[in-house]
Amino acid sequence: MSFNISNKVVFITGANRGIGKCITEHFIDQGAKKVYLAVRNPNSTKALEERYGEKVETIQVDITDEASILEAAKKATDVDVVINNAGIISTVAPLDDNALDTLKEEMEVNVYGLMRVAKAFEAALIANQGSLVQLNSVASIKNYVNMTTYCTSKAASYSVTQGLRDHFKPHNVSVLSVHPGVVATDMADLTGLSDIASSPQIVPIEILSALDKGEFHVFPDAIAKQREAGFKSYADNVIMKDFAEER
Repeated sequence: MSFNISNKVVFITGANRGIGKCITEHFIDQGAKKVYLAVRNPNSTKALEERYGEKVETIQVDITDEASILEAAKKATDVDVVINNAGIISTVAPLDDNALDTLKEEMEVNVYGLMRVAKAFEAALIANQGSLVQLNSVASIKNYVNMTTYCTSKAASYSVTQGLRDHFKPHNVSVLSVHPGVVATDMADLTGLSDIASSPQIVPIEILSALDKGEFHVFPDAIAKQREAGFKSYADNVIMKDFAEER
């Protein structure tokens, strides 16, 4: 399997900042035909619109609102690559007073949002034999106590991503699970880890490489690759093993 972003049409949630913005810029620089910028605030993409002109189109989307996602899917039927990047993070421990409410909020965005996006774009992805890219996290495979609710939501989104891989496989739609560690975004600032953060620009580079190789996992930055080293055997022998082989 090989992949080339040249002349591809891409839909990115949370495309206005952080990793999403870096993906937008790198994909266009590498030849993407068009990027749909799916954001809650249309004014937040003005700089990208001025820079890239007709190569970008802003669509107002709230991934907690199924109707807005379905409307976006109606506008973007030509997509080859759907990237679900939008997410939220909180620094909440398991027994904090606000833990349950925070977990509900993070599940709504980080898990149910993914499922809404995948469902809305299912027909287009199958028709175009495209690719679905989900921004998960190293927190999908390891709990960090002061981010327990976030880690829980990302573990769930990773599980959903595995299910989506198997769902789309017969339709020649590739699914990629991206597991950043610590990258220099406002989310890293929130967790107090910005001093060890890698540049977010590494993420789109690693995404394109993984899509070209037909891989399912990608651990893009330095911290992520440390986690990958310990996780790889389990991933290869359990996560990537077909259920039919286990029977």
